[in-house]
Amino acid sequence: MKEQYPVMEGAEPFYFEGDKTGVLVIHGFTGTTQSVRSLGESFNQAGFTVFGPRLRGHGTHYEDMERSTYIDWCETVDEGYHFLKETCDDIYIAGLSMGGTLTLHLAEQYPQTKGIILINAAIDIPEMSPEAVPAVRFLDAIGSDIKKENVEELAYEKTPVKSLGEIQQLVKETRQKLPQIQVPARIFVSEVDHVVPPENSSWIYDRLASEDKRLIPMEDSYHVATLDNNKEKIAIESIAFINGLTSSATV
Repeated sequence: MKEQYPVMEGAEPFYFEGDKTGVLVIHGFTGTTQSVRSLGESFNQAGFTVFGPRLRGHGTHYEDMERSTYIDWCETVDEGYHFLKETCDDIYIAGLSMGGTLTLHLAEQYPQTKGIILINAAIDIPEMSPEAVPAVRFLDAIGSDIKKENVEELAYEKTPVKSLGEIQQLVKETRQKLPQIQVPARIFVSEVDHVVPPENSSWIYDRLASEDKRLIPMEDSYHVATLDNNKEKIAIESIAFINGLTSSATV
């Protein structure tokens, strides 16, 4: 798809060069790279090479998003995966919300992925079904579900109803892939989330075929946990996860 609006300041893709361990960091539905940039910076400070792509139709204008499809979003992260593979030996994937859904999509597609990090990942959100919302073109924003005061997510001020159909198709297809995913996983879940029900993370945990998987509760953050009170916890636990797998592979 061809976007018709310029990219918002702060919504650009980011790339931080590091060692041969690559981490793909994926933002969420109606959101931007701003929501995961801090996590990407933490990964880079730990020495990793990091890429945060901007999903097509995101970070410009909600009319661009209305024209995009879940196939566009899958293609964006697929391109990001191969971009990191050009210089990195091992690839990890981290995703927030729909970014977690796309992380699962990639993990099934590329079983050689070393590990995945899911943050309030979406796999079943019936309240976002187009049938469950008014018959309008746009809804109010769903962004900035953040407990910490004076912190705001850079996200669209409106949500295209058509896009709700796209994310529903993505989560439907991804749910069917969970039993095929065997890569190590860390699943972060906020105890209170006003966008994606926390039960999504338990559902994912129960159905992943991964032998190495862990559910990590976050007691002091809402949906956009990467900008919230538990963002340091996410970074510390995720870096330890990656370093642990990397060191075990070299033993």
